Amino acid sequence: MNNTKWWQTAVIYQVYPRSFQDSDGDGIGDLRGMINRLDYLEQLGITAIWLSPVYKSPNDDNGYDISDYRDIMTEFGTMADMDELIEKAKLRNIRIIMDLVVNHTSDEHPWFIEARQGKDNPYRDYYIWRDPVNGGVPNSLRSSFSGSAWEFDEASGQYYLHLFSRRQPDLNWENPKVRQEVWDMMNFWLDKGVGGFRMDVIDLVGKIPDQEITGNGPKLHEYLQEMHRETFGKHDVLTVGETWGATPEVAKLYSNPDRKELSMVFQFEHIGLDQQEGKDKWDLKPLSVNELKQVLAKWQIELGNEGWNSLFWNNHDLPRIVSRWGDDGKYRVESAKMFAILLHLMKGTPYIYQGEEIGMTNYPIKDISEAQDIETVNMYHERLAQGYAKEDIIASINAKGRDNARTPMQWDATPNAGFTSGQPWLHVNPNYAEINVEANLADPDSVFHCYRKLIELRKNNPIVVWGEFELVEDVPEEVFMYFRRYKGETWLVTANFSPAPVTLEMPEIGLVSEFMIGNYARDAADFQQLQLQPYEAFVTKLA
Repeated sequence: MNNTKWWQTAVIYQVYPRSFQDSDGDGIGDLRGMINRLDYLEQLGITAIWLSPVYKSPNDDNGYDISDYRDIMTEFGTMADMDELIEKAKLRNIRIIMDLVVNHTSDEHPWFIEARQGKDNPYRDYYIWRDPVNGGVPNSLRSSFSGSAWEFDEASGQYYLHLFSRRQPDLNWENPKVRQEVWDMMNFWLDKGVGGFRMDVIDLVGKIPDQEITGNGPKLHEYLQEMHRETFGKHDVLTVGETWGATPEVAKLYSNPDRKELSMVFQFEHIGLDQQEGKDKWDLKPLSVNELKQVLAKWQIELGNEGWNSLFWNNHDLPRIVSRWGDDGKYRVESAKMFAILLHLMKGTPYIYQGEEIGMTNYPIKDISEAQDIETVNMYHERLAQGYAKEDIIASINAKGRDNARTPMQWDATPNAGFTSGQPWLHVNPNYAEINVEANLADPDSVFHCYRKLIELRKNNPIVVWGEFELVEDVPEEVFMYFRRYKGETWLVTANFSPAPVTLEMPEIGLVSEFMIGNYARDAADFQQLQLQPYEAFVTKLA
C-alpha cells in the first residue's frame, strides 16, 4: 500500500518504569533495569516501547507531575542512561515512545514556582488563574482526583486550575509562549531520536474553563495542527493521543492523515462498559458481551481509512483484563490467550501492557493502607465520608483501582519476583511463584508464546494489518466472531467469553484450510459444528 507508516504494522509494549525492573536495590524500577531487559522484549517481537514518564518529578501522581521536562527522575537514573536506552533499543529495532504530559506540570516546575510569585510575574500567564466568585471557587469544575478543580493561592488571593491533583496545575495553552515552550521541549526529545509520543489527556489542552469546557475545546485541533507543524511533522514517528471522550467522528479529526494531527488516538468506549450509566468508574456493573462486540465493531468499521485504531485492553490506569473480564483462577491461561487473540487479529496497532503477556492478575487489597494510588486513596476517603460501606469501597478498588496494573513485573520465582533485591515500592502479587517470565519462557504453551506467535502473524500476514473487518452477528451472545478479508483471503476469528462450553453452529463459511492459532488444540477438519471450550479462541484461514 502507498504511504504506509511503520506504526501501522507495529506492536507497542508499554513499560511502567517504576514497576518493571530495579537494577540498584532501592525497590524502584529504573532505566538501567529496562536496558537489562531489552533482550526479553526483542524475543517477544515488539516494535516500540511506550515509556510512562521518566522525567524529573516529585511523584505526586507517579511521574505524571513533571518538574523538569529535560531531566530524568533521580530514582530512574540519568540522561546518559536514557540516551543509552534509546541507542540500545534502536540496535534491536525497537523505538522508544515518550509519554508527553503537557496538559499540566508539577507545582514544583520552575514555571509554576515563578507564577506563584505574584500577578505581575512573567510566568503568571503560563497557568490558569481566576478571582474568587462570591468568596468561593470560580465555578463548579471538578478534579478527576476528587473535589474542586480550583485551588486557592493565599498569597495572591486567586485560584489556579488543576483538573487532576492540586499539585498538577493546568498549563494555559491559550498563551503562545506556553505552546512554544512545549514545541521546543518536544524537539529536544525528537533530536535525541525518540520514536514518537503518547500524549497524556491531550483532549483537555483546548479547555475553556470559564465555560466549564474541558474536553474537545474549540481550539484543540488548531493547537494539534500547530504542534504537528512545529515538531513531529518533520519526523517519521508515532503519535497517539489519550482521548477519553472520543467518538469515531471525533477520532477522525485527530487521525485522518490529511488533517496533519496525530497518528491515532486511544479511545475508551469499551473500557466504560462495566460501569453504571451516568456514574463513575467505581460504580460497577457486569459486562455485556453484546455491548462489547458492538462497540469494538463500530470502531473497526467507522474509522475506515480516515483514521487508525489503537487496540488495547490494559494500561497503567486500568485493572488487568484477565481479572476484569476473564477468569484469573481456573481458566487464567485460557482467558488471557483469548483476550490476546481477539484483540491482535483486529485492524489497528496493538498495545501490550507489561505483564499482560505472561497473564499477570489483579492484586486484591483488604485495607486502604495497602493502596498507593492517589486517585484510589482520595476516592476512598471521599466515599467513606459520604456514607458508603468500607467493604463496598474496597470491592470497587479491587475491581478498578490503578494499583492493580502497577504491581511489580514478575520475572521469576525468587524473592520479590526478581524485580528487586530491596523492598519493592508497591506490594508484589503473591502469585509470582507460578506466574512469571521464567516459567512462561520455559513452557511452549504459555501466554507469552501465544503473544509472540500473534506478533509474528501480524508481521507475516498483510491481512492482519490491512484486512476489512466484519462482525458475525448470528452467534450466541457469549461468542465474539468476526471475519478479516484482504485480497481474496479470508480469516475467521472466534472467541468464547464464557467459563462454560458453548455449542456453535458455524456460519456458512466454506472449508477451513488452515488453523492459524488457538488456545486449545484443534484439527483444521473439525469446524462445521463445534463445542467451544471455556474461553476458547482460535483463528482459521478459509479456503
